[in-house]
Amino acid sequence: MTTVLEHAYAVIMAGGRGERFWPLSTVSRPKQFLTLFGGQPLLAQAVDRLAGVIPPERILVITARDLVAVTREAVTSLPAENIIGEPMGRDTAAACALACALVTQRDPQGVVCILTADQLMTDIVAFRQILADSIRVAAARDAIVTIGVQPTFPATGFGYIEAGEGLATGTATLFQQALRFVEKPTAEVAATYLQGGRHCWNAGMFIWRVPVMRRAIEQHAPHLRELCEKAATTPPAQLDKLLDAIYPPLPRISVDFAIMEQLDNIVMARGAFGWDDVGTWAAVANHIAADAAGNVVVGDCEAVDATDNVVISTGRLTALFGVKNVVVVHTDQVTLVCDRDRVQDIKKLVQQIGKRPDGARYV
Repeated sequence: MTTVLEHAYAVIMAGGRGERFWPLSTVSRPKQFLTLFGGQPLLAQAVDRLAGVIPPERILVITARDLVAVTREAVTSLPAENIIGEPMGRDTAAACALACALVTQRDPQGVVCILTADQLMTDIVAFRQILADSIRVAAARDAIVTIGVQPTFPATGFGYIEAGEGLATGTATLFQQALRFVEKPTAEVAATYLQGGRHCWNAGMFIWRVPVMRRAIEQHAPHLRELCEKAATTPPAQLDKLLDAIYPPLPRISVDFAIMEQLDNIVMARGAFGWDDVGTWAAVANHIAADAAGNVVVGDCEAVDATDNVVISTGRLTALFGVKNVVVVHTDQVTLVCDRDRVQDIKKLVQQIGKRPDGARYV
């Protein structure tokens, strides 16, 4: 049983554009606002699963400035001032430095949980327990905690964390020293990771006390020092102006590369809570039941001699005949037809369409 933890804050990263879920995910309404999974936006689900661990007034969302309004509509349980817009995307390192500043302003001893807006979890009770335990460990140690997800298949689309010896923490969750972060492996290497049991998927979740993260920024990402320091002392009404001045020269780099991979005080919580980052259309099959022919359908579809397809077709009929292993997605303006094995590359198609004279209306 979890309880609301003193000094705990959640900062949800929600600035991504979700191009691999195009054409439902667009620049103006990206993946985190899709209601395909459970009828509720993924972002709203990310907020709701924090119930009993972190109260709404201590949940912040960092998104793109042009998405602030739609974000506030999606998470009405949060105070409007808790939705912060970045003037431009600079990946997660800058966003984490900004998160550090925002929580410092509210609580200099705050424990910050960096979470994402576009993941699914089926065992919410287990996730809450692991998160609460991670907060307790981060509060008691000069360490940064990351949550590693127990792998269930040899995934090549995820990064991994290699775990070392177990740590005595007095919690229900197993914590281990994190030895290193590993980039997306080949299928052969991923199979050895699954068999060996020492590696977990890197879900991009980090928990740290403000002073610990500030030291890490100082040592390994000094280019973020100004953002971290100035945003912590800037009144909310003047924050946009400050970010407009600081953000443009910042490099586009993830917090993993900029900071986490340089540290020797990373602790990993080992978790199993039905995690899925729903990164591509292929992931729909993990959450929506297929028919007898293996077709996953949302909306209206008739299929004859068609197997193992994914169809999203609301407001119209999609008819399949003699096709196998394709993804078909209809929107008001676009129809996507894609080999199911190539969904990871849809981003290339979106970039090409964006170069059309009328591309902005489609992406």
